Amino acid sequence: MQPFSEQPSQSVRNGGQILIDQLVTQGTKRVFLVPGESYLPCIDALYDRQDKIKPIVCRQESGAGYMAEAYGKLTGEPGVCFVTRGPGATNASIAVHTAYQDSTPMILFVGQVGNDFYEREAFQEIDYRRMFGQMAKWVAQIDRTDRIPEFIARAFSVATSGRPGPVVLALPEDTLWGKAAVRDVPRYRRGDAAPTQAAIEELGELLASAERPFLLLGGSGWTPNAARSMEAFSERFALPVGVAWRRLECFDNTHPNYAGHVGWGMPDSLRRRIQKSDLLIAVGTRMGEATTEGYSIIESPLPKQKLVHVYPDANELGKVFYPALPVVADVRSFATAVDGLVPLRPHKGGNAGHEAHRAYLGEQEPKAAPGSLNLNEVACYVRDNVPDDACLTVGAGNYALYPHTYHRFKGVGTSLAPTVGSMGYGLPAAISAKLENPKRTVICFAGDGCFQMNLQELGVAMQYRAGIVVIVFNNGIWGTIRAHQEREFPGRTIALGFENPEFADLARAYRGHGEVVDRTEDFGPAFKRALEFADTNQLPALIELRYDPDGIAPGLTLSQIRAEAVARQSSGTTIR
Repeated sequence: MQPFSEQPSQSVRNGGQILIDQLVTQGTKRVFLVPGESYLPCIDALYDRQDKIKPIVCRQESGAGYMAEAYGKLTGEPGVCFVTRGPGATNASIAVHTAYQDSTPMILFVGQVGNDFYEREAFQEIDYRRMFGQMAKWVAQIDRTDRIPEFIARAFSVATSGRPGPVVLALPEDTLWGKAAVRDVPRYRRGDAAPTQAAIEELGELLASAERPFLLLGGSGWTPNAARSMEAFSERFALPVGVAWRRLECFDNTHPNYAGHVGWGMPDSLRRRIQKSDLLIAVGTRMGEATTEGYSIIESPLPKQKLVHVYPDANELGKVFYPALPVVADVRSFATAVDGLVPLRPHKGGNAGHEAHRAYLGEQEPKAAPGSLNLNEVACYVRDNVPDDACLTVGAGNYALYPHTYHRFKGVGTSLAPTVGSMGYGLPAAISAKLENPKRTVICFAGDGCFQMNLQELGVAMQYRAGIVVIVFNNGIWGTIRAHQEREFPGRTIALGFENPEFADLARAYRGHGEVVDRTEDFGPAFKRALEFADTNQLPALIELRYDPDGIAPGLTLSQIRAEAVARQSSGTTIR
C-alpha cells in the first residue's frame, strides 16, 4: 500500500461519489436510509458501489437511525445513516440522542440546502449545529467538495475515540453536486486509552485491603476477549460482578460470579450488596441515574464506597462521582491490563462472587401473576428455549423488566437495549441484528405502545428477509406511566389507555406469521411455531400476548401500587 502522501490523484468525481467512495475506504458495508432529494448524488453513487455497500431502505427516519445505532452497538464500528433535510433530520434525532447517551459510534448524514440559499430559511432549512449541538460529539457542515474525505475520516475517528458517540454531518446540495479531484483518506484507526502500570498496581493494593469489593461493568466497546478477561479477573479475586442498567451483555449471566442487573427493579439483596461494598470497581460505565437508582445506592458526589472509576473519557472522571482512583482507559485496554494482576494475599472466608450468584439464581424462579397468562413464565420459557447466542432487543416500558429479570444473557451481541429509555427501538434494532448475523436467533420484546412507534419497519424485515420473532405485550395502557400515576395519584386514571389493532393480522399483512396467546400453556407451542416460521421463511413472526393489565411488572401489580399509595397518603407520608 502506498503512503498517503504518494497516492496518485483521483479522477474528477462529484461530491456524492467522493463521499460514498470514502465510506468504502472506511470499511462501511451497510447504510440505513430514507431517500431524499437533498442528497441525490449520494444515492446515485451507491449504484456503482453495490458490491461494497448495501443500502437498507427504511420506512421512517427514526427506524433508520435506530438500525444504524444498533449496528454500532453490535460491531463497534460507526453505524451509518442518511436522511433528508428538515423533517428527515428531526425524525432521526431520537436515534442521535440514543447514540449519545448509550455511547454508541454512529454517523448521521443529513441533506442541507445549498450555500447559495443558506440563512434564508429556505425550504426545510435547519441549522444542524444548533439542533444537534448537545446530543452529538461533533456536528459540522461540509461546505467544500474537496474537503469531503477529510471530514469523513475525522467523523469515523471522533465517533469511535474516547467515549464513543454520534457525529452529524450536514451535506449542502452544492457540495454534493460539485466536482473535485481529491485523494481518499485511508481507513481510520481507533486510538486506545490504556491504564498506567501505576494505576494497575494501586488497584491491586486496594483489592488487597478491601473486604467487600464489587465489580460493576457497563458502557460500550466490549469484545468477547475483553469479557473473558474480566471473567478471569473476577475469578482470581472472587469478585461479585454486576452489569449496569441495560448493559446485560457485558458479562456472561451464567458465570458463577454474576450478581445481577444493577438499576431500577433490582432485588433488595443486590442493592444491599452494593451499598455495603467497601470497594466499587466501575469499568466502562458512567453510573447514571438508572444504574444508581437516582444516585442513591452510589451517592454523588462522594460515594460511601471507595470508588475505582475506569472510563475512556477523562472529562467523565470526577464529573458526578469523586473517585479514589480515576483510570482513563477503554474497556478493552483495561481488561488486557488486569490479565496479569493477581491477589496480593489469599482470600479469607467464602467466595463472595459465588454467594452473589446463588442469590441471583434465587430470584430466577417465575413469580406469580394475575390472570391466565403469566408473563414471568413466558420470559422463562424464552430463556430456556433459545440458543445461547440469541439476541434479545427491547425498547422502553415495564414489559422490558421481564426479559431483563429472567433471561441469562451470554455475552457480547446478545442484548440490544437503549439505556436512554427510548420507545420504538426494539423492532429496528432486531432487524439490524438479523441483517448483521442472519443465522442468529433474534427476539424483539415490545410493549403495545412501544411497538406501534415503529411497526412500519416490519416492511424492512419483509423486504430484506429478516426472520425475527416479535413478542408484543398487549395490555392496552401506557403501563410505565400508569404505574407512576397510581403511585402519585392513586385511582385518578386518565389519558393512559388506548384501543389496539389486531397485531397478529398486521404481521400477516407484512407476509409474516401472527398468533394471539392469552394462556400460559399456549405460549410454548406458539413460540416454537414462530421460531420455525421465521427460520424457514426468513420473514417476521409475531406473537401477541393478551394479559391482565394489573400485572405491571415481575411480582408487582397496579392494585398493590395503588393500595400502598392510598395507605401512605392516609398516614400523611410521602415518597417524594
